[in-house]
Amino acid sequence: MDRYVSAIRSASFVQRLGHVTRLSGLLVESAGPDCAVGQVCLLRDAATSRSVKAEVVALRAGCVVLMPYGEIAGIGLDWEVVATTSASEIVPVGPELLGRVIDAFGESLDGRPRPATSCVGSLKGQPINPLARAPIHTVLETGVRAIDSMLTLGRGQRVGIFAGSGVGKSTLLGMVSRQVQADVNVIALIGERGREVKEFIEKNLGPEGLKKSVVVAATSEQPAAARIRAAHAATAIAENFREGGKDVLLVMDSVTRLAMARREVGLAVGEPATARGYTPSVFAELPRLVERCGTSGSGGSITALYTVLVDGDDMNDPVADTMRSLLDGHIVLSRQLANQGHYPAIDVLQSVSRLLPDLASEPELQVVRSAVAALAAYEKNKEMIDMGMYRAGTSPMIDRATRLAPQIHQLLKQDIRASYGRADTMKTLATLVGSKA
Repeated sequence: MDRYVSAIRSASFVQRLGHVTRLSGLLVESAGPDCAVGQVCLLRDAATSRSVKAEVVALRAGCVVLMPYGEIAGIGLDWEVVATTSASEIVPVGPELLGRVIDAFGESLDGRPRPATSCVGSLKGQPINPLARAPIHTVLETGVRAIDSMLTLGRGQRVGIFAGSGVGKSTLLGMVSRQVQADVNVIALIGERGREVKEFIEKNLGPEGLKKSVVVAATSEQPAAARIRAAHAATAIAENFREGGKDVLLVMDSVTRLAMARREVGLAVGEPATARGYTPSVFAELPRLVERCGTSGSGGSITALYTVLVDGDDMNDPVADTMRSLLDGHIVLSRQLANQGHYPAIDVLQSVSRLLPDLASEPELQVVRSAVAALAAYEKNKEMIDMGMYRAGTSPMIDRATRLAPQIHQLLKQDIRASYGRADTMKTLATLVGSKA
């Protein structure tokens, strides 16, 4: 009986109604209903039965401001606004989603029936108490040599992939998603071109990767509210798997487009523009989203990879700066390396894993430091070496760097279908630099 009593108590027997009073740009204003910011309402045309979901983004004196999840064209002043129940703030979760491609509301995008999930999760869950987080001490192997050796990741770490357009970001994400030693992948494609969603799934992720993955997609033509909801829905799905004791890889491509969507909403409701037009709500939302990842007392973890699209390869972009301050490391993809045919185009000198000292043994750290020192010395003197101005034997450090740097670069190159164990990579790197790992 308890189940039925609980259902009755949580049910709503009164329908809260309002009506559209004004349409302005991307926003719809209504007189009523009684609702809260973040709640989902239904815009409904009584004559044609057409309906559009919309999220409450602001409350003003005597009116409710909503942003539709669908097409705003066709909405009229005579439309009803119906406040939905608290079910609008939840998202379907569970193992039934594995191998599926869904939208921000859990609806199927892969041509199959809607996933028959038995559980729901909170769309905007709360970050974990910092004192309840388990320390990160277990290495997460990705199968990518440059990451596993020089930028070692741990289970529960949060890392950004910073890159301009066309540098191989999606290809790297596909490599990691296929090869990573995680139980589940949750992949959020936020603001991607529609063509790229199918291409990523079929080409980069592949059938084997999709089997242990959940893909949540909100393409670029969808309203800003839908793109924002997709990011939170993917995080909620990952949280559910983590609470079940699973090690989850959460990939979000890209957090920059999420920030743009939040900026779009903020400017529409009248927030002041700050750095490069981004509104204060952008910089408030990013840490709330990032802090939901990591380890928990359940024994599971969410290792998060957030891609940051930097305009014109400008690493001082406001979103890039904010994300660097929030994450446990960053991986920078270099256009110069990509132009040289070096893939994945990871610039290890510009990248860092803040947990590398905690995850690698002391001999491994010595190998990494020696390799980084050789690459840094070569990069510093590269122009002089290329111009023929350096005479061999003048500096033992430069001589060593000139000999080692090409070999290290060759080791860090990798075919997109190849996967390598971390132990073998560290052993090969140690042999090159003359240390013991």
